[in-house]
Amino acid sequence: MINQDTVELIPIDGAAERVRQEMETAMSGSPSSVREYMRYLSGSHGKFIRALSVLSCADNGEGFVPPDAVRFAAAVEILHLATLVHDDVIDDADLRRGAVTLQKKYGKHSAVVCGDYLFCLALRQVSLVENRKDYLDLEFPDYMGRVCLGELYETQNHFNFDLTVSRYLRIIDGKTAALFEASFFAGALVSRQPKKELKKYKKLGRYAGMIFQLTDDCIDFEAPEQLAQKPVQSDYEQGVVTLPLIFTFHQDASCKKKAEEHCLTQSEIDSAVRREGGLRYTHGISEKYYNKSLKILAALDASQKKKDRLKSILDKAFRGLQPESHSSFAALSCAPAEK
Repeated sequence: MINQDTVELIPIDGAAERVRQEMETAMSGSPSSVREYMRYLSGSHGKFIRALSVLSCADNGEGFVPPDAVRFAAAVEILHLATLVHDDVIDDADLRRGAVTLQKKYGKHSAVVCGDYLFCLALRQVSLVENRKDYLDLEFPDYMGRVCLGELYETQNHFNFDLTVSRYLRIIDGKTAALFEASFFAGALVSRQPKKELKKYKKLGRYAGMIFQLTDDCIDFEAPEQLAQKPVQSDYEQGVVTLPLIFTFHQDASCKKKAEEHCLTQSEIDSAVRREGGLRYTHGISEKYYNKSLKILAALDASQKKKDRLKSILDKAFRGLQPESHSSFAALSCAPAEK
């Protein structure tokens, strides 16, 4: 086991850039057959909310994180990138984060293989952590399995207009919340939290993921494509029945019948979701998870500055595309301008 007293700690304010460097090193070191694709994907990083979750939870209370936090964070982001590549193939998406998707530029077959390769790269990255006990305790492959099964369950329920709220919440618990839970758990592990605290971090991460996905469901109806930097109003077209629609169909049987008959237009969907309160209902469920998260956060044995960072992540998940309400998230995620 690694002696934590001899580990050179990293200032948390510069750790996000270390994660980017770690990812770039891992992806640029790929075999020549996939290097061009990896190079293309290396410029498509988002806001690093999952990596920032790892780093924030790994804070030792004095503004420092161990190197293993960077390795875990890079693995989580690479895994997330893999899921996005596969999502774009499934959805036949042209844009992701304002750029042409890998599948659009290089073709579906190449994109699928690259997504598979990224899964392998994430596993390799997480295996590089120096503390082997943390590697084993995280059970990263199990989280990967939960993510994949969540995606599969979503696919199996495409165009299922009888999908229930509880069933849908179970789907996103795997599809999205599992990776957030893994992020919070990984950070807490490397910061040497006791078992009782680890459970709090895992639950906090799971709730953050639920909040993030429910907010994203609303973005599909609320945000213009230029702001979202991805296709919007596309979930229904792909057969994905999200919570705003589930609630709307429950409230308006005629709307559901038209959907089943494949004669419901996008404008009719938008109108119905707003009229029946689908967005209001979804935001309300998200707020319940948010309030539960705040209670867990208040009970954490952590410094106020660490709690502020974690609250910033929760706020980001809850508010989606709205401007940052707390400076610590922006400070932690800032990095030099891309070349």
